[in-house]
Amino acid sequence: MARVFVKGNEAVIKGAILAGCRAFYGYPITPASEIAEAAALLFPKVGGTFLQAESEIAAINMVYGAAATGERVMTASSSPGISLKQEGISYAAGSELPMVVIDVMRGGPGLGNIAPEQSDYHQIVKGGGHGNYKVLVLAPNCAQEMCDLTALAFELADKYRNPVIILTDGFVGQMMEPVELPEPITELPAKPWAVAATAETSGNLISSIYLEPNELELHNKNLQEKFSNITKEEVRYEEIMTRDADLIVVGYGIVSRILQTAVEEARAEGKRVGLLRPISLWPFPSTPLQDLAQTAKAFLVVELSNGQMVEDVKLSLNGRRPTHFYGRMGGVVPTTKELREVIDGLLEKTEAFS
Repeated sequence: MARVFVKGNEAVIKGAILAGCRAFYGYPITPASEIAEAAALLFPKVGGTFLQAESEIAAINMVYGAAATGERVMTASSSPGISLKQEGISYAAGSELPMVVIDVMRGGPGLGNIAPEQSDYHQIVKGGGHGNYKVLVLAPNCAQEMCDLTALAFELADKYRNPVIILTDGFVGQMMEPVELPEPITELPAKPWAVAATAETSGNLISSIYLEPNELELHNKNLQEKFSNITKEEVRYEEIMTRDADLIVVGYGIVSRILQTAVEEARAEGKRVGLLRPISLWPFPSTPLQDLAQTAKAFLVVELSNGQMVEDVKLSLNGRRPTHFYGRMGGVVPTTKELREVIDGLLEKTEAFS
């Protein structure tokens, strides 16, 4: 295993190539542009394809076409560009096409700015496109996970024949850290359903259109069964010092790293605080939260948004414990000191633990 010092955005491409991805179609946008830049440099070196499309819409439809041939394929963008890709992602989910999409979130709404935010949560986790579909969503919090979770994303995409989205933020994407590169995948799964320009696959049809209502309903029911299986099998999360905690803080991405430091500092002072970090945002770790609610007295959700993931935390807890929210917007990232003040303030309020 090689050890390299790279940006999170570059680690994405290294993980993708080692996972057997050989096609990238995209359009540059800050703060995700280094992903396209690294793809342009590295994909041709391994016999792959890099193409800068004329638009975000063109890029996602190129990914759709490549996925239909059985290729491991990806694209990457940031918040406004992801909005443009949503129709194509819905088409891919409806056609059961495996693909990986990277969203490096930036400030919004509209053009916003290029600073980190987490305000795409609703768009990605709840499904920004049309129809009854879901995508698997993984949330790395460091360059190592940008590499590892991207590689995992290709495995999950092929396993379930479904788009997988890596939801990260401009902070993690731009931050440089050491990364241990995994061993390359040498054997990819067979895809007998794909259209591979052979006689054997000439009868295969890749489409999301079902003109007969009963046929479309049956297709939707099959999709829902698949999503139910994903919910049972693919929940991922990390717990840090939670088992005796009075207060559980919840955060993902760069926020989780700041929260971890705040939790460690609070623990050093004898305060019983723990951290639950969702790694899969869909499926969401509802059961672990419910388990923690048996002993914890309150929860605090921190996000770089107006409060989006907090809705899923509240749904998971179903009113069993008080759930508080703290958010920053516009690309403002809270400091450890700032979050310590919020945490300490909650610990001092006895009404928070009613």
